[in-house]
Amino acid sequence: MSRRIASLLFLAGLVALGCIAAGCTDMPGATPAGSSPPADDPGNVTAGNTQFAFDLYRQLAADPQYTDQNLFFSPYSISSALAITYEGARGTTADEIRTVLHLPANDTLRREGFSAIDAGLNHGDANYTLRTANALWAEKTYPFLPEYIDVAERWYGANATNLDFAGNPEGSRQTINQWVEGETEDKIKDLLPAGSIDSMTALVITNAVYFKGTWVKQFDANETREETFRVGPDKTVPVPMMHRTDEDAVYGYTETDTLQVLEMPYAHESGSELAMLVLLPVGDNLTAAEEVLDAEKIADLRQSLVRERVNVSFPKFTLDTDYSLPGTLAAMGMPTAFSMDADLSGMDGTENLFISGVVHKAFVDVNEEGTEAAAATGVVVGIKSARPETVPVFRADHPFVFLITEKDSGTVLFVGRVVNPVGS
Repeated sequence: MSRRIASLLFLAGLVALGCIAAGCTDMPGATPAGSSPPADDPGNVTAGNTQFAFDLYRQLAADPQYTDQNLFFSPYSISSALAITYEGARGTTADEIRTVLHLPANDTLRREGFSAIDAGLNHGDANYTLRTANALWAEKTYPFLPEYIDVAERWYGANATNLDFAGNPEGSRQTINQWVEGETEDKIKDLLPAGSIDSMTALVITNAVYFKGTWVKQFDANETREETFRVGPDKTVPVPMMHRTDEDAVYGYTETDTLQVLEMPYAHESGSELAMLVLLPVGDNLTAAEEVLDAEKIADLRQSLVRERVNVSFPKFTLDTDYSLPGTLAAMGMPTAFSMDADLSGMDGTENLFISGVVHKAFVDVNEEGTEAAAATGVVVGIKSARPETVPVFRADHPFVFLITEKDSGTVLFVGRVVNPVGS
């Protein structure tokens, strides 16, 4: 698996998802959520991640709460966190997660696939910054299976840190959020919102992704000027529009009857080649762009790109997005993990755990110099039933105060203090 392919998985979130308003049209050609690549396909982690990206886009775009709203997310961040969750799932819970994420059923292919992708993303390059990180945050008193912790650390680089969710849930939440901020250069703050962690939290699985790169052909800030952006047939908004119309404005470009496709590469040295692929409908309807969000169709478009001079006008923009994904993922086909029927026994040997939350935040800033993007995902695993109650020990072997009260009215009839029970 090449580092280039691995790195492009992260940048799937930049394939026009951030720079266009989300539509609510179906996308013909997308693989149904119930299908998966064959388990013996060596490239099946890459293919599965890509298909999950497009499935999730379709699900969010069809959600009424996102009608006419921008979308931007990191499918690879979500896949990574949920793949680690899947390693502890069993039965129907595991089957549903695997189907929605298009994960390989074969343990070796799945684990080596994610490990290879992570290695490619973290390879390093002198001209851009690209990295991803996973982590486990475990309740310090909860008996997780050592083999689950080992798999997470060995194959996903998710080292486990013990926290006091039971006694200090708010402090634990802040610790996790600080880790996310550090991994994303402070671009993703408060990933876990207030109240998302409580004394019944057993585990939080996190992923963070960060990218900052410069265009091979940067835009001249002096050429940026305010122009109109058409958000609908009868509505425009002012935006700062960047321009490249000089002789050196040579890009990968192709077009169809309904679509213009532009590839803007980022500067690189020894690492993976990264680029933003922009899908621009000829008209105002996003259907033309959304219907090609399929692995084979995108590959065909990239194959048809021809390097030629293009007069480019592209808006500067910054997006901050956040999503609570349990309802979305359940609708995509994995409801059991969020229910009392969840089976995460691969984590602890019991069926006491379920996924109580999946949160995702993403950020992107596109300007004359290049692009900065970050995202993080948190999977919160809770305990279905209350922790076994500890029998309190009341040992009155030191001075104490006592009251004698009338229970109905609460009237205090007597007050006493015992300093020495054998004295007067």
